[in-house]
Amino acid sequence: MVNVGVVGVGNIGSIHASVYKNHPDVELVAVCDIIKAKADAAAEKFGGKAFYSVEELLRSGIQLDLVSVCTKGEENGSEHYAPTIELLEAGIPVLGEKPISNNIDEGKRMVELAANKKIPYAINLNHRFTPAAKKAKDWVNEGRLGQLHMINMRMWINNPVESSPWFHLRALHPHSLDVMRYFCGDVKRVAAFMMKGEGREIWSNTQVLLEFENGVIGNLVGSYDAGASYGLERCEVVGSKGRFVIEDACEQLTYYPRKSIETESYSYLGGMRSFNETFKSRISDFVEQIRQGVTYDKVNGSGADAYKAQTIIEAAIKSWETGTIVTIEQQRLLESQEV
Repeated sequence: MVNVGVVGVGNIGSIHASVYKNHPDVELVAVCDIIKAKADAAAEKFGGKAFYSVEELLRSGIQLDLVSVCTKGEENGSEHYAPTIELLEAGIPVLGEKPISNNIDEGKRMVELAANKKIPYAINLNHRFTPAAKKAKDWVNEGRLGQLHMINMRMWINNPVESSPWFHLRALHPHSLDVMRYFCGDVKRVAAFMMKGEGREIWSNTQVLLEFENGVIGNLVGSYDAGASYGLERCEVVGSKGRFVIEDACEQLTYYPRKSIETESYSYLGGMRSFNETFKSRISDFVEQIRQGVTYDKVNGSGADAYKAQTIIEAAIKSWETGTIVTIEQQRLLESQEV
C-alpha cells in the first residue's frame, strides 16, 4: 500500500482525497489544512488523521510515501511553495497542483530541490493523462502524422474572477501549454497579444504564437470570457501525413488522413466521460509510478514539465508588455529533467 497525505483540503484537495480514498493501492493516512475545521471535516469524510500544519504532520512520524499539495493562493499558485519545500526537504515525493507556482523563481527552486535530492516531484497536469491524449501521443510517436507542422490549441471558460492582471494566463494556461509541449516538445520563441474583456480589469483574453525547438509552429487561443456551451478545449496537431483533433480533453478524438476522406473517430475512450474523471487518471498514474519506484527524472507530468509551461507563460507576458518576440532561455537550465 502507498501511504498518502493531502495538504490543503479545499475543493481540489477534496477531489484528490476522494480519489485516494477509493484507490485500492492507497491508504489515506493524513489530511492537513491551516483551517482546523477543514482538516477535521476532511478527516471525518475521507479518513486519515487531521493536521493543521506541514510541520506538525512531519513531526508526527507518520509514514508518507506521497503527499498531494493542493493549496491555492494568488493566481491559484502562491501557496504551493512553502509546503512543497518542507515535504521535499523531508524526502517525501510530492504531487502538486498547477500552476507549479505563480512565481517563476519559486517554481525553479522546487524543481531544483527535487532534482538535487532525487525525489519524484509531479504536478497535476491532468489534461495529458486522458486516454484520448495518450492515444494521440502514440500516433505521434508511431509517425502516423508524419513530420509535425503545427499545433492549434484552444482553452476557454467562464471565470468572472478579477484578481491580478495575469490571473488568466498563470492560472489556466499551465494546462494548455503543457498539452502543447506534450505533443510538440520544448518552445523556443513566443509572441503574445492580449485584451481585456468587456468590463474587465485583467487581461482575460489572449492569442499566443509559438515556435518550437523542432520547428513546429503553434497558436494558443485562451479566454476567461467564453461560455461553457462553446466547449472547454480543442487541440489540433497537423503533420505531413495527417492530423488529429481532441475535443474537450477526453471526449472526442478524430484522425484525418491528409490524402483520404476516411476518418477514424473515438468517443469517450476508456469510458472517460467528463473532465472531473481526469483527476483519477492522473493521480493513479503517479501512484503507480511511486509503487514501481520511479526515479525523480522519469516522472510523468513532472515538476520540470510544469516549470517549462510556466516559462512560456512568463515569456508571453513579457512579449505583450514589450511588444517583442521573446526567446525562452530558462528551459535550457533544466536539461537533466527532460521527459
